[in-house]
Amino acid sequence: MADETEKSKSKNGLAKDRTDFAEDRTLMANERTFAGWMRTGLACLGLALGFQAVFGKIEPVWLPKLVASGFAVIAVLIFFSAYRQARKVFHRMNSHKFETSSRNHLRLLCGIMILGAIAVASGIWYFDWTT
Repeated sequence: MADETEKSKSKNGLAKDRTDFAEDRTLMANERTFAGWMRTGLACLGLALGFQAVFGKIEPVWLPKLVASGFAVIAVLIFFSAYRQARKVFHRMNSHKFETSSRNHLRLLCGIMILGAIAVASGIWYFDWTT
């Protein structure tokens, strides 16, 4: 009888360990997903700059600037959405053996990226790219 109780406890312990490891893997996947969305946002900023550089001489002048600014706005939306989704997962799950990035770190990174996107959009409108 004691052996059965001991086996049951060890099975429950193993099941808890597997669940804990699954949560840690999910948190690691969440960080990779966040990084992927940040790269996608940076690609949108690259498209904004490239579009302005290639098509900046088209008339009317505001048209390529508007399209390039659209890509910058999309980048801001991607950055903000990535942060919100990552935050949701971090609030739902607990880290056990894996040390996750702090929520403040993600917030800071997202804020810097958004400020950078705003700077790119401002630069598109205020600098002369045709020279």
